[in-house]
Amino acid sequence: MTKEAVQPDQDFSETDLFDRLLAGEPVRMDDPAYYKIGELVSRTMQLSVELNGAGTPDLIRRKLSEITGSEIDASTTLFAPFYTNVGRFIKIGKNVFINHACSFLDLGGITIEDDVLIGPKVNLITENHPLNPLERKVLVCRPIVIKRNAWIGAGVTVLPGVTVGENAVIAAGAVVNKDVPPNTVVGGVPAKIIKAIS
Repeated sequence: MTKEAVQPDQDFSETDLFDRLLAGEPVRMDDPAYYKIGELVSRTMQLSVELNGAGTPDLIRRKLSEITGSEIDASTTLFAPFYTNVGRFIKIGKNVFINHACSFLDLGGITIEDDVLIGPKVNLITENHPLNPLERKVLVCRPIVIKRNAWIGAGVTVLPGVTVGENAVIAAGAVVNKDVPPNTVVGGVPAKIIKAIS
């Protein structure tokens, strides 16, 4: 049976495999449709080389728009290098700033609302595997949502299923494994509330 190639303009949100991943359903690596991830990753890797070699903010935005499949607003700034495995499930709002060397693994979906600041070397990871060694080759995804006006410090890692609340601040180097309430500062490993923002 011939495997259908992933087309650049395909609506991946309507593809059964990606629907299941976005819904948080476990998907085994021997799933008959799993090859579609590899095809999409290959395309994104090629576009990422172009993005990371781009010499102007406008060209970077254009390449990021190709990777995500939606237009990145002119008010948003991304500093290269930038890394993503898929990119089609990243949604970025207006007036967002993303600093150097960030890595977004987005099969579970990443939403970044307006006015968010993301420091250098931030990792947004929506993908995970079960602890049971017999199930380790199963992919389980949960979305990350960064609410309006949040600030994520340098070297932060946000794990699957986390929502960062509006106006929240995550201190540099934190590992965030649970939701961050709005108007709070969190830090540490794992991240805990340090104080409220008045």
